[in-house]
Parts: sequence; structure tokens; C-alpha cells
Amino acid sequence: MIRPDGRLGHELSPEEHLPQDACGVFGIYAPTEDVARLTYFGLYALQHRGTESAGIAVSDGESIMVYKDMGLVAQVFNDAALDSLKGIIAVGHTRYSTTGSSNWDNAQPTFHAGVNRQIALGHNGNLMDVEKLQQKLIDGKHELGGKGLRGTSDTELVAALIAANESETTLGALKEELIELKGAYSFVLTDAKALIGARDPQGIRPLVIGQLNDGWVITSETAALDIVGAKYLRDVEPGEIVVIDEAGLTSHTFAPSKPAHCLFEYVYLARPDTVLTGRSVHATRVEIGRKLAQEHPAAADLVIPVPDSGTPAAVGYAQSSGIPFAQGLIKNAYVGRTFIQPTQTIRQLGIRLKLNPLKEVIAGRRLVVVDDSIVRGNTQRAIIKMLKDAGALEVHVRISSPPVLWPCFYGIDFAQKAELIADGKTIEEIRESIGADSLAFASLELLVNATKQPTENLCRACFDGKYPIEIAEDVKQGKLHRELPILNG
Repeated sequence: MIRPDGRLGHELSPEEHLPQDACGVFGIYAPTEDVARLTYFGLYALQHRGTESAGIAVSDGESIMVYKDMGLVAQVFNDAALDSLKGIIAVGHTRYSTTGSSNWDNAQPTFHAGVNRQIALGHNGNLMDVEKLQQKLIDGKHELGGKGLRGTSDTELVAALIAANESETTLGALKEELIELKGAYSFVLTDAKALIGARDPQGIRPLVIGQLNDGWVITSETAALDIVGAKYLRDVEPGEIVVIDEAGLTSHTFAPSKPAHCLFEYVYLARPDTVLTGRSVHATRVEIGRKLAQEHPAAADLVIPVPDSGTPAAVGYAQSSGIPFAQGLIKNAYVGRTFIQPTQTIRQLGIRLKLNPLKEVIAGRRLVVVDDSIVRGNTQRAIIKMLKDAGALEVHVRISSPPVLWPCFYGIDFAQKAELIADGKTIEEIRESIGADSLAFASLELLVNATKQPTENLCRACFDGKYPIEIAEDVKQGKLHRELPILNG
């Protein structure tokens, strides 16, 4: 294991300690390529999925080396670091902690070595029943060879359990361990011999397969395939394990498929140039905007987006309504997403740094402002004030998703119901709270129809409260505010 500076990781949110994470994963098997650099570029394409830490694990076919640290991909890696990572397999990860500790030990890929195998694992999602997993590991912790646990996340537990499993093969270990997991997970891992991807039976978080010359890629979004020049082949199916080695790709089913893909990926999380389950995210968002203009028209002079995720829907709204489209807000590309920052103070600072109004566009005009969602309301409140201070006569807010009414327990950073502005408020009360002249949301039916997916194949829990995977009682009650204890073998 390599740690560049030998220091303990710093805490960004010391008051919260939940083993949850939702991130970007990238894995490549390509004996003739510079796998570390390709993974670096792949992580660049996934930077929007996590800005707190980044890491790459590389295997030469026999042993695994891991390089990770806190910060953005470009801050963690330089040429010297990438030059040191030689191999034929790489697994990369970019992370934000939803409520877990943001420190070096919880940065990924997570590495564990057991009697039968070594494992480097990257995880996108969030697991239930972590106490059960922890107890299972405690009961058999001797199989870790005294290594114990270093981090405090659910990813740490899974990597340790796979490494400690007594099965002679990694595939056998995965089949035994994954069938017992509950929750959302897309895993990319290596055991030094093969690149492996696995997805939970509901397929809540995305995971796709691509081909690069004679090599293979497994990653969170098709946009990461594009940046390295890989051709999209297909999604990893819910309940599927794919193993890639010198013999090629083999597929193995460990559980029946019960699709419940995350609807919020279409709304906000995924890049617009990504394809989810065969449907372009950009096309989905434009279609939502067109229908939103029909559902909720407004008398206005300009349609302006909240960049960047509100832009496609704003284009669609303008096309359908006939109101001219304009860029009224300029985004500082070097400020991270306010939605995924770990504390309220940092979120608010991020909003002020992130956007600046174009007064010559805005002054004296009635505006339709299109955004993708309202979660806490901080962004919209600040934007509306900025626009009115810049001379906007009216600000009519149109949201390309329904009100977020329920917590997500599958890895999105609005886990507490009390944080949601729509909780217990009418739309009129939300409008008054954010200071808009009018406010309207896309209907759930509109949103689902735009994805071209069957309703039953989508997780809509943050909008309708119907969770496809049973939520553990302690998770529901917010009682996981603690660190997993370190197991010292």
C-alpha cells in the first residue's frame, strides 16, 4: 500500500460518522495499455460523482499496489505517481461521503489480503445491516491474517469479507458474500488476477461494460468509456458478476434480477452525455423540459438554466414554450457541486462562489429559471436573490423533477428527512421560502415517461417513499452516527 505523505487523513465532517458512500468507479483490464493513466482519465470523467478523495489500485498479475489520498483526481495524482503504477489491471475510485467520515482510511479502493486472496475494491452505493457484516467478520477475523480493519465504511467490511472468505476462488467468495448483502452496490474490484464487476439485484446504481482494443473497462457511466476511447457494450445486469481475465469476459448470476434503477440518476447525478439503460440522459432531460413547459407554462421574456444539470431541461422548456433561451448565470467550473459538500457552511459558501449573474441579460426581464431539483432549497434561495439583485423583474422557477419528499438510503446525500425543504410544506410554502414569483415541479409521471423505462423498473423512493430494498430500522432512525470499531486481528 502506498500513502504519499504518511499522514492521517483530515476530517471534513467530524460530527457525522455513517458508513455510507456514493461514488464513481472505474476498472480496466488491458495488458498492452497504460492502465493507470487510462484510469486517471476515467476518474476525470467521473469527478462529478465525488470530490473528497480519489485512488487507483494497480495489479501486475501477482500483487496489488494502491495509491490514494484526499482531494480531486488532479490533486491526488501526478506524472510521478502514475509512472509508479505499472500493471495490467487497474481499479479507480472517486468518492464523496454521504455521512461517513471523510478521511484517508475511508478513501478507496479499499485493500485487504486474506489467506486465499488479496482484494482491492471500489464501491458505489450504501449497504444495510452493517452490524451483521461486522459481526461475521469479527467471528472469522483470524482469516485476515491479523490485518484488521483500517477504515470505518461498509466498503471496508465487504473487502475484508471477500478477502477472508475460505472459498478457493474469488468468484466463489463473491457468490457467497454478495448473496448476503442488502442495499445498493456497484462494485469494481481486482484480486490481482482478474478485473471483476458486480451489481446488486436491483441495479440501483449504474455499472457498464466497454471494450478498448483488446482490453475491457467496467465503470459507473458511459461518459467514462468515451473519454478513454472504449466502446460501450452493455450494462452489468442486476444480480450479475462479470469476470475479465486473459480468457476474456465471463458472466455469472448470483441473484435473480429485480430492476429498480435510481430515477435521480436521470435527474441530477449522471452526466448529460451518459447513457443509462439505453437512454441518453441529455435526451431525457430535454424531453422533461419540453413536457414541463406544457404542464406549467409561464409568462416570461427569457428561459435561463441553473448550470449545468438544469441546462438540458431549460433547452427543452424554451423549445416547447417559444420563449427565448439565454445563459443568465455563469458557473465557476472550479467550484464543486454544492449538493455533495459535507457541511451546511461549506454548501452555502459553495453557492456564493459557484454562480454569477449576467446583469445585462437579466435586468428588466421576466425570467423562467429551470433547475433539476430542490433538495434543501439553499441554492434556489441564493440564486433568486442574486437574480433580483441583478434587476430581474420576475423569477418563475420550474423544476424538472417532483418534490424530494423522502430520504435516500442508497447512497445519495440527503439522508435526513428534516433536511428536505419539501418535507411538510406545500408548493406555495416552498415558493415563499425561496422567494420565487411562481414555482412548479414536473410530475412523477412526466419524469418516469421521459426515461422510457417501465415504472416498476425504477427506484422512485425519494419522490414517492416506496423503497425497493427494505431499510434497516437503525438506518431509518438515523442511529448509525458512529464509527465502526477497528478490528486489530
